[in-house]
Amino acid sequence: MSVIDAGIRPDGARDARETDATVGKPFLEKKVTLRARNVNVFYGEKQALFDVSIDIGKHEVTAFIGPSGCGKSTFLRCFNRMNDTIDSCRVRGEILLDDEDIHDPKMDVVPLRARVGMVFQKPNPFPKSIYENIAYGPRLHGLVSGKSELDALVEKSLSRAGLWNEVKERLDEPGTGLSGGQQQRLCIARAIAINPEVILMDEPCSALDPIATARVEELIDELRRKYTIVMVTHSMQQAARVSQRTAYFHLGRLIEVDKTDRIFTNPSHELTEAYITGRFG
Repeated sequence: MSVIDAGIRPDGARDARETDATVGKPFLEKKVTLRARNVNVFYGEKQALFDVSIDIGKHEVTAFIGPSGCGKSTFLRCFNRMNDTIDSCRVRGEILLDDEDIHDPKMDVVPLRARVGMVFQKPNPFPKSIYENIAYGPRLHGLVSGKSELDALVEKSLSRAGLWNEVKERLDEPGTGLSGGQQQRLCIARAIAINPEVILMDEPCSALDPIATARVEELIDELRRKYTIVMVTHSMQQAARVSQRTAYFHLGRLIEVDKTDRIFTNPSHELTEAYITGRFG
């Protein structure tokens, strides 16, 4: 099957027959944390996402895969309204977090972003001590009532991120002094310190070496027992290793979503098959 056979014309546009509907299982019967319905995103006059609808299962890792520029990260940022920070960006459609409309005028984005934490592609610890990197959020949101409670929360968060034993003797040192992999785990610890329901991860391992990547992947697998995780990754191998469901995006459209093993062994859509077999992307 050629790229053209898969529904992609030489100019990069899609064949009309390939745009009608998402295949696979975008909607779930079991417990759902996030629901997106007919989400469209515009940057000025340019449309970046087209009618994306998907359910994100509770306590699962859902991976978004697809070529660069296909809308994966744009859609990820819809879940905690990070796109609001871009003046030219407009989001249309419905996104529900535990059946609450995150675009409701009564929805305050500050507590929303506490409920839906985010870990970015490049580790970005605050220019503060390791301790203060973790303590800042709980203190800001009033989650602790005293120093002893805050100390316990810092230890708990760093332990959950698999970092406590490596840093417990140097909590007063700058977080920026850690290795790249340790910095990313510090950022994950910072995200979970405010007790989110969902953790968004935008290519969390792309700047890390293979050993640090393996540590973060192990951590992701552990964290899904308590949190719902949505991650963007360029690595199909990583998606296969850590996710339970995988969604394939192409040119701003959600092409297919299903159980990860099905996506990688028996995809329903020709575009998905062409991508995972390396025929394009």
